[in-house]
Amino acid sequence: MAAPAVLVAVAGAALLAALAFGGGAAPTLLDPGAIVRYGLPVAKLLMNLGVALTLGALVLAVFALSAREDAYGRALDVAAAGAGVWTVAGGFAALLTFSSLSYQAPSLDDAYGQVLGQYLTGNEIGRAWLTTVLLGAVITVLCFAVRNHTAVAVVTAVAVLAAVPLAQQGHAGDRASHDVAVTAIWLHICASGIWLGGLLTVVLLNRTLSRKRLAGVLPRYSTIALIAFVVVAASGFVSAAVRVGQLPSLLTPYGILVLVKAAALGALGVFGAIQRRVLIDRVRAGAPPRYFWGLVVAELAFMGLASGVAAALARTATPVDEAQLAGGELTDPSPAYILTNRELPPELTGTEWFTQWNLDLLWSLIAGFAIVLYLVGAWRLRRRGDRWPWYRDVLWIAGMLAIVWVTNGPINVYERYLFSVHMLGHMLLAMAIPVLLVLAAPITLALRAVHRREDGSRGVREWILLLVHSRVAGVLTNPLVAAGIFALSLWAFYYTPLFRWATEDHVGHTWMVIHFLLSGFLFAEVLIGIDPIPRRPPYPLRLILLLATMAFHAFFGLSLVTGQSLLLPDWYGAMGRTWGDDPLADQQTGGGITWSVGELPTLALAILVVLAWSRSDAREAKRRDRAADRDDDAELRAYNEMLARRSGE
Repeated sequence: MAAPAVLVAVAGAALLAALAFGGGAAPTLLDPGAIVRYGLPVAKLLMNLGVALTLGALVLAVFALSAREDAYGRALDVAAAGAGVWTVAGGFAALLTFSSLSYQAPSLDDAYGQVLGQYLTGNEIGRAWLTTVLLGAVITVLCFAVRNHTAVAVVTAVAVLAAVPLAQQGHAGDRASHDVAVTAIWLHICASGIWLGGLLTVVLLNRTLSRKRLAGVLPRYSTIALIAFVVVAASGFVSAAVRVGQLPSLLTPYGILVLVKAAALGALGVFGAIQRRVLIDRVRAGAPPRYFWGLVVAELAFMGLASGVAAALARTATPVDEAQLAGGELTDPSPAYILTNRELPPELTGTEWFTQWNLDLLWSLIAGFAIVLYLVGAWRLRRRGDRWPWYRDVLWIAGMLAIVWVTNGPINVYERYLFSVHMLGHMLLAMAIPVLLVLAAPITLALRAVHRREDGSRGVREWILLLVHSRVAGVLTNPLVAAGIFALSLWAFYYTPLFRWATEDHVGHTWMVIHFLLSGFLFAEVLIGIDPIPRRPPYPLRLILLLATMAFHAFFGLSLVTGQSLLLPDWYGAMGRTWGDDPLADQQTGGGITWSVGELPTLALAILVVLAWSRSDAREAKRRDRAADRDDDAELRAYNEMLARRSGE
């Protein structure tokens, strides 16, 4: 228990020191009391540690442990304990947050309880806290009740998504950077939690894992930690940039605390490199693990330092907030600013297609990791002498860069103001980019490049095989289902509240991008895919499905071209644009894009299906020729003999 004790002790000391230095617990004019000022950051710190323990233990159980070993069940017990801390500490944090915002100390008075209830159900921040606590309670129960490996993976996904309400409660910088800030916080919570919680789980499983088994689990955790380190560094940099603003602000109390946290991250990176390059090999070789555990204790101490400073930063005024208070709010905000938290961008001309950018950290990291991992897999195949066509590398990189351009470039800037730009992004995500990704055959590459597990645990290869051969994959890759999702979801999205959610809410927008990409990838995979799927339709049916699906797209585009009412009149019609087409004409242009731009990917898909059909026929002819050479045309001679018998009769 020494390592967890060091973690908590250092985190608590760092929290108190950072609060004193940054003024996060200083009395205010309407002071709710010392219990609230100090109790809130302590409760948040404990909740963050509970979240980390939950995420780390679940990820370790899913990717590093076998369901047949005792350590797997112990890891789920650890996750349940972490979720319990998450729930209880989150409940206290929710109560103290209300007291901090209402400037009154916690009380058992009926009036206080009634106002608290209204806050938790009617206020945005209160609902976020209530959701966080309820999700923590649900995950606690699930970690105790669920032991099936696949079901635990689902619980892990729920736990990762449960961090979204947490991310929506922190400092968000200025209004224009709110979406970037929320994404960065969410990534930071998840990655740092998996990193810290995974290491803490390894410590708590010490007596359950044999030395040989520990030598097998540590490299897997080390790989997870390396990925988490990159995400933590990137999201931390973006968060600091949003909240600190300019470089001179690094000399403010908030900026200095950010530098302390960055220094702790750098030290942790050094510890991780030593662990990965030296100590894991020593544990594998059977050396006494005392040096390894000594490094682990030191690593957890620095993690505690970073955790305590992070909890204090959440209570420390940011330089951006102070600059806003000094400058005041806009006295006459434009309609666009009221709706989107941003002023209208400049008119969309030729140069803006290359100069206007708006960072989406999530998709930038996804694309970056996807490119690196794909190239590493291709390099691994070629190094061992296997053939992997170079053009697949090019297709994959082009597809990922296209995703970055759509989610970070001018389409991401203008799609909230111009429906036509939004529809162009939709067409690229659903129809053009999936063709590039499918032809790159990423699943085939992963199955060939990733090593097979022999200990009963599930790595990337095992999870991919499970998904490919699952009943869900069998249903989704049914040609009628894939085509139905691709075509009908277009209507379901734009003529239901989903479109408003995806337009106004950043979480909804992220869901929209994921849906468009996956539905397009699934449809293209059924038509022209190389990767293994449970069933693939015959070529004539593929062409029929393609033409029928595109007819749905054309009909939808025609309905927009001829329509005389806006889909979101209180959004696109209320921006106050003084440039470009009027909202209805712009929507009709979007319908034209749906109708016309979609024809190019359709033509490409049709050509690819026909080429695959002809190659399939050619391969079948060669197969028959080889069979005839082997058996001296036995099939043809039998057919001629049958004809001879019939003619004799």
